[in-house]
Amino acid sequence: MTTKRHEQVGLTDAQVLDMYYYMLLARKIDERQWLLNRAGKVPFVISCQGQEAAQVGAAFALETDKDFLCPYYRDLGLVLVFGQTARDCMLSAFAKAEDPNSGGRQMPGHFGGKKFNILTGSSPVTTQVPHAVGMALAGKMQNKDFVVYTSFGEGSSNQGDFHEGANFAGVHKLPVIFFCENNKYAISVPLKKQLACESVADRAIGYGFPGVSVDGNDPIEVYRVMKEAVDRARRGEGPTLIEAVMYRLVPHSSDDDDRVYRTREEVEEAKKKDPLIVFAAYLREIGLLDEHTEADMLARVQLEVDEATEYAENAPYPTPESTLTHVYGN
Repeated sequence: MTTKRHEQVGLTDAQVLDMYYYMLLARKIDERQWLLNRAGKVPFVISCQGQEAAQVGAAFALETDKDFLCPYYRDLGLVLVFGQTARDCMLSAFAKAEDPNSGGRQMPGHFGGKKFNILTGSSPVTTQVPHAVGMALAGKMQNKDFVVYTSFGEGSSNQGDFHEGANFAGVHKLPVIFFCENNKYAISVPLKKQLACESVADRAIGYGFPGVSVDGNDPIEVYRVMKEAVDRARRGEGPTLIEAVMYRLVPHSSDDDDRVYRTREEVEEAKKKDPLIVFAAYLREIGLLDEHTEADMLARVQLEVDEATEYAENAPYPTPESTLTHVYGN
């Protein structure tokens, strides 16, 4: 029998099956939102396909009841682990009043919610990074035992927000983890036109803390490096930059045509390393995922997505009078 790699990093059989469930749920929600978009029912989709393993692997190394997230717009897998549901995600896609992120005001992918320990996101890329650093500073000043996680694409690692946040966090040894989801393209700009160094992880040395590059298609390996970073942060040893290398399997968004900047052959080659396929194969090899278990999980996920879609489509929109709620002080 194949070695159970997950046990070597401290994960149980139940945990890796849960990892696969969250990865599958994120993929099926994402695929449904694309169908709804093409049917003219939801206005916009920004996809997580190809990035689920990194997100879920990272989330499992955090404590959902006390750690905080400052995620970026593709982090569907991450926020599901932290408590958002398929229904929550669909309410957001349809911009309905019950959307827990913003009451239907924000674009899809702008995750947030105090009850989920998720700081509200915004459209300008990388603004979540200095916010995460500020939260980590506050936690350190108040002697709170929490870690702040912030994620971003490799394109965001070229922004001033990233460099200022990393520098400040390094100087003050803050309990923050910078998690770069390197999916090879900043919309249409390939990695080779973004970085002169070998990898995003190389940038950490300039700020005085470790930088680690990891296979973003392997949730177990992502969990391992993330857990080391979380433990470092809790011990007061400061931040870590983790670069999870993966591939964006679909266009940048529902408004993008990726055929103009990458070949179909390149995309098809990347699909052979689809993290859901690779991880499912591992679970089968070690005897955790048989035909019956897989069918049951798929049926469970499909039912969740179907019920969430129906509920959200029929839910009420925000009232016109609510437009200025939270805009002006009362």
